[in-house]
Amino acid sequence: MISLRWLHAVTFGWSLLAAVALAQPPGPPQAPRSPRAAAQVDLTGNWVAQITEDWRWRMITPPKGDYASVPLNALGRQVADAWDPAADAAADEACRAFGAGGIMRLPTRLKIAWTDESTLRIDTDLGSQVRVLHFDPAARADSGPSWQGHSAAEWLGVPPPANPFGALVAPTQEAGAARAGRSPAGAAGGGAARAEPQSTRGSLKVVTTNLRPGYLRKNGVPYSERAVVTEYYDRFGMFGNDYLQVVTVVADPTYLTTPFVVSNQFKREPDDSKWNPTPCATDAPLGTFQRPAF
Repeated sequence: MISLRWLHAVTFGWSLLAAVALAQPPGPPQAPRSPRAAAQVDLTGNWVAQITEDWRWRMITPPKGDYASVPLNALGRQVADAWDPAADAAADEACRAFGAGGIMRLPTRLKIAWTDESTLRIDTDLGSQVRVLHFDPAARADSGPSWQGHSAAEWLGVPPPANPFGALVAPTQEAGAARAGRSPAGAAGGGAARAEPQSTRGSLKVVTTNLRPGYLRKNGVPYSERAVVTEYYDRFGMFGNDYLQVVTVVADPTYLTTPFVVSNQFKREPDDSKWNPTPCATDAPLGTFQRPAF
């Protein structure tokens, strides 16, 4: 049986240790890490779109009125049915299909790099667009509405769901896709060849507002200046390749009845030797292939 004297001695000892610990002066406050230093996944580098689905809408310019699978309301269908590429070109609106709501769906290449400790930049060769992702909550749009709008970014730090592909895929799945209600990418790809520790993985969430009216597809399927574009960026590896998965959710009370959700995949390239910037263009012949991105 434990004696009462022994219990008192143990209690006194723990109390003494606690008092000594509390008497120690606190260490210097730790400076918060920058968004770049705190990055949960490395998205930088050169990437090329992998068009493994929806060729009819992505690799060609669809005919006017082909807005199947887009949840347009009556006004949205009316605007799409009235699409006139010549009028867009004449009004200096050739970049409508290259705005933040549609650019990631096109057969483009990306260059992603940090411009400072809290700003990530994405260049596209198709349309020669520049997207600037701000991690600083204090950053504000310094101009009026634009094709790429104002993008606020944050690391979500959400652990990936269970890997359904076994040894084929590195142990990171597109957490953003799961949150957006999309199934994980299969052979279409998306993700990371280098396997970081589980604790470093997580999605990048980007919310873009302050947009000029643009197109979800090159054939005039519209989104308005009230649209909010939410994206989730993730990496994973498959078959020895490094992929980037971008889930895009466009919510627009003007033209859409429900959010329009798509999943886009990009494959890492070793360098920018295939980088080929081209301007926005509305004069591509209907029904002909655009420049392949493979």
